[in-house]
Amino acid sequence: MKHFFQRCAGLALTAALLAAAPLSQAHSFKLGQLEIGHPYARATVPGQPAAGAYISIENKGSAADRLVGVSSPVAKSGEIHTMAMEGNLMKMREVDGGLEIKPGQKIAMQPGNGYHIMLMGLSKPLQAGEKIPLTLNFEKAGKIEVVVNVEDPAAAGAKDDMKGHMHH
Repeated sequence: MKHFFQRCAGLALTAALLAAAPLSQAHSFKLGQLEIGHPYARATVPGQPAAGAYISIENKGSAADRLVGVSSPVAKSGEIHTMAMEGNLMKMREVDGGLEIKPGQKIAMQPGNGYHIMLMGLSKPLQAGEKIPLTLNFEKAGKIEVVVNVEDPAAAGAKDDMKGHMHH
């Protein structure tokens, strides 16, 4: 009987550890030949009007597709942006006409590098640990709602990618 209780306690501990696994663990979604991986955003502070969200998109098909729109109920609007250094200033710009994903191509959106999704006009601060819906609209594949994990940037050792950026 003693071994039975030890085994049960061990299983309970394992279950508790699995339940407490970090939210940053990979999660993915599939829409036709498109695979959307690990949608996440960074937590924000009260009064912060916008947040960056990041995903990877891999086109496993034989035809190009294009991410033409993004939206979330937590923001007034969503845009696909690119970042580039111009002199000593990082500038963000909306991507005109959407983001093309060629056959066999994988685009990985990351803080401070290349493409990202801007959620503007936040209705409330994004808090670490919460999950928010994000609708991606593709030209050919259509729409899919993904779940975005809100992560603490300090826990990831990340720096605030909004500092020193100018939006045009």
